[in-house]
Amino acid sequence: MAYLIRNIDDELLKWKESPRRKPLLVRGARQVGKSWAIRHLGESFKYYLEINLENEKDLCRLFEEISDVRELSQRLGTIHNVQVIPGDTLLFIDEIQNCPAALKSLWFFKENYPDLHVVAAGSLLEFTLNEMPSYGVGRIRSIFMYPMSFKEFLLARGKKLWIEAIAAADWTHPIEESLHSRLVSEFRSFLMVGGMPASVSAWIETQDYAACQDEQNDIQQSYYDDFAKYASKVDPQLLRNTLSAVVRQSGKKFIYSRVDGGYKSEEVKESLRLLRDAGIIIPVQMSAANGLPLGAQVNPKFTRYDYLDTGLLLRVLAMNYDDDRELTRLILAGEAPELVNKGIVAELTAGLELMKSSNPQSRYELFYWENLERNATSEVEYVIAKNARCLPIEVKAGTSGKMKSLRYFMNRKNLVTGIRCSLENFGLLEVSDIAETGHQVSRKIGILPLYAVWRLSDMPLPD
Repeated sequence: MAYLIRNIDDELLKWKESPRRKPLLVRGARQVGKSWAIRHLGESFKYYLEINLENEKDLCRLFEEISDVRELSQRLGTIHNVQVIPGDTLLFIDEIQNCPAALKSLWFFKENYPDLHVVAAGSLLEFTLNEMPSYGVGRIRSIFMYPMSFKEFLLARGKKLWIEAIAAADWTHPIEESLHSRLVSEFRSFLMVGGMPASVSAWIETQDYAACQDEQNDIQQSYYDDFAKYASKVDPQLLRNTLSAVVRQSGKKFIYSRVDGGYKSEEVKESLRLLRDAGIIIPVQMSAANGLPLGAQVNPKFTRYDYLDTGLLLRVLAMNYDDDRELTRLILAGEAPELVNKGIVAELTAGLELMKSSNPQSRYELFYWENLERNATSEVEYVIAKNARCLPIEVKAGTSGKMKSLRYFMNRKNLVTGIRCSLENFGLLEVSDIAETGHQVSRKIGILPLYAVWRLSDMPLPD
C-alpha cells in the first residue's frame, strides 16, 4: 500500500532538522496513521530502529532496569541488529503506553542523549499520561494527529491542481464553477469514505464504497476491542452504550440520561472522558463567547460530542451503503440543502476540518454558542478565535436563508464579520442590521465551501 502524504510530514521534518530538538511524542487515536507517518520519516535516515512495546513486551524490562539511555539504545539496537548512531538513526518506540518506564526514559534522552532522534507513539497514550501528571515537562514535545483532512484526501487522489485552485480563491474570487461542482462531488465521496488512511487507501485502489466499509468495520471493531482494556476504569458495555448515544445525539447537547442501561451521570461522565482521551470523540463546548479566550467562558452543562470521522460515524449508525439508498442519495446525489439539513455529517465535518487544519503542536478545542434565554432557539455551530477576536461559523446550505442565528449572534456580540460554511462557492454577503443601540450596522459574511475550511487558517477575513 503506497504511502499517503500527510500534513504532519512537514512538521516531522522540521523536528528532524531542529537544533533545539526534543524527544517527540505523536498523539492521536488508533488507526489515524501515526506509525505510518513515523516510518515514512524513518526513510530519510540512514538507520531506522522500531520497537513495539505491545508486541515486544519483554523489552519493557530493559527500560525498567537500564537508566543510562545511551546503553539502553545500544542494547535495543543490538537486539534488532540496527546501528544506533546519533544523527543517522531514528529510534521509534511504538505503543509506548504499555511501558511507563519507557515514557519516563524520554525525559533522559533529552538530558543525556540529545543528539539521538527519538520519537514515540501510542494509541491509548493519554490514559498513561494522565497517571503521570509531571511527565516530561519541558523535555518532550508533543504533536497531535487526526484522520486525513479533505485537503489530504485530494492530494491522495492526485488532485494537486485542485488544491492549488482552492488556495488561490478568496471571498471575491470564487473557483471556476465547473471545478466547484467537481469539488462538491469529490467532497461527497470524502464524507462516505472518511479520513481514516486504510479507508482512503481502499477507495483509491478500488473506487468501491463496500471496500471502504470493510476497512471501517475493522477499525471500529478495534475500538470496541480496546474497550476491554478500559475494564478496570469503566464497564466496556457502558462505553459501547455511551459511544452509541454520542452518535445518536450528534450536533446536539449531550444528555446523560439518554445513554442506555440506566447508568448514573458520574459513570457516564467517566465513560465520556475515556472515549475523549482515546481520541474517539471530540468535545464541542458551549462558550458565552463574550471575548477571548473562548475556553474561559465555557458552560460545562452544555457540551456536544463529535465522532472523530464521518465514515466511522456512518458505520456506528449501522448504515449499509448498498441497502440504505436514501442515505447514499443524500450524500452522493442530493441537493446541498438536503445534505446539510437532513444529514448530520456536514456540521461534523466542518468542526473536524477546523481541528485538522490547526497547529499540531497543541490540542485544538472546539466551541459553539447557544442562546440560553427562555424559549430561544438561536445557535451558532462553531465559534473560533481569529485575529484576536471571535469569529462565528454557521454551517448552512443554499442562498435564500436569512442566517438568523448568525446575524443575531453578531449583533449581540457587536461583531461585523461572520462565516457561512456550505456547499456553495466562495462568496461575500453584505448585510445591514439594526444594532442594539438603534443604529444601522453593515456586516460582512464570507461564504466558505465546506471543502475549503482549511483556508480559514491563512485567508484574510472578509473585512
